[in-house]
Amino acid sequence: MTKKVLILSASPRKHGNSDLLCDEFLKGAQEAGHDVEKIWLSDYKINFCRGCGFCNEAHRCVQNDDMAQILDKMVAADVIVLATPIYFYAMNGQMKTLIDRTVPKYTEMRNKDFYFIMTCADDNPENLNRALEGFRGFTADCLDGAREKGIVYGVGAWQAGEIKGSKAMQDAYRFGKNC
Repeated sequence: MTKKVLILSASPRKHGNSDLLCDEFLKGAQEAGHDVEKIWLSDYKINFCRGCGFCNEAHRCVQNDDMAQILDKMVAADVIVLATPIYFYAMNGQMKTLIDRTVPKYTEMRNKDFYFIMTCADDNPENLNRALEGFRGFTADCLDGAREKGIVYGVGAWQAGEIKGSKAMQDAYRFGKNC
């Protein structure tokens, strides 16, 4: 069965380590015959949430930026990949801003499979737990029927490209191939 796969790359560096892992996931998913789209968040204008509450009733945001089109893609996807570099033990600002801005349609994001890709310079995967809990708080606690399908731990990668040849690259490809 062909699935709609949406990869959301929060790396501020094109071809940075988490972005390279996204590409491996994409490659595997395309080879499996899925319809795959990768969005590099830095290509889009996504403002911070203002906390005004308008979206709670209207199910749309008052801000005129690119988030509405990303939200529509998230609602339509069967599989969503959330990928972020880890800065000071947390997901980066681009990913957190994206998650904060899902409020207008998060109740429409039902029964989705989620994969998480995280990279950090540290060698200890336990140092990714805070970011993982943030992802889980969003998906498992806020989205009906969300299923966590896999986690790619890209550890020990600081400079762009250091992730190449790692187990994380293999994991990303394998998860994409089997999503």
